Amino acid sequence: MREFMADGKHRVVMPLPDNDFDTTEAAVSWKAFVEGGCEVTFATEHGRVAACDQRLLSSGWFHPLPAQEEAVLAYNEMIQTAAFSSPITYRAIEADDFDAIHLSGGHAKGMRQYLDSAVLQQKVVDFVRAEKLVGAVCHGVLVPARAIDPATGKSVLDGHRVTTLTKPLEKWAFRTTVLRVGRRYRTYWKYTETEVRAAVGTTGAMLRGETVESPFIVQDGRFLTGRYPLDVALYAETFVRMLADAHHRDA
Repeated sequence: MREFMADGKHRVVMPLPDNDFDTTEAAVSWKAFVEGGCEVTFATEHGRVAACDQRLLSSGWFHPLPAQEEAVLAYNEMIQTAAFSSPITYRAIEADDFDAIHLSGGHAKGMRQYLDSAVLQQKVVDFVRAEKLVGAVCHGVLVPARAIDPATGKSVLDGHRVTTLTKPLEKWAFRTTVLRVGRRYRTYWKYTETEVRAAVGTTGAMLRGETVESPFIVQDGRFLTGRYPLDVALYAETFVRMLADAHHRDA
């Protein structure tokens, strides 16, 4: 880690799908990381420049649940950076080159390219084995949930305490929007929480938080997880602090 932090910056990689990632979970996190002294590298499956879910950038009948203005401003700033315009590929991600990986969520169908990627899942296994920080929000938690460690045959989340998009939240988003945008808020037939609960197993825990109206995140070792956009500010602040704490321990 010291070799890659010689300039004082923490290296964070942010994989994204080509389209449809959540504006807030990517851009607000990115802004907090950069302001916290991190250097962010973006990655897409084939090195193409990504784009968020465009329906989140404005409100309207066919644009329910839009991102807040703060997130849209952060997104517009993020996409103008050289780093965003020159992503590496998923295959080029090397855990030794980074101090952490951040996995954003999103609901629309373009997310499946990222959530279903066996290559990306293996990269997450590499980060876990290297004892690097693995952070994920909302549907992004499905990536480590699906990351199977060949040494154990189980998810890297097995035995851990995490959170993700909860079943009540996913049901609410779908029922609130289905007449306007169909199934876009049900990425898969199986609820996100259901899959994550299975991944953590009987010795782990999937926590919902006391209320959806207050930010809630879960830190367990080098895993950090959040539920949905409301949690992102707290999540990103904690992510930066965890990187700083790890640096001080390793110094």
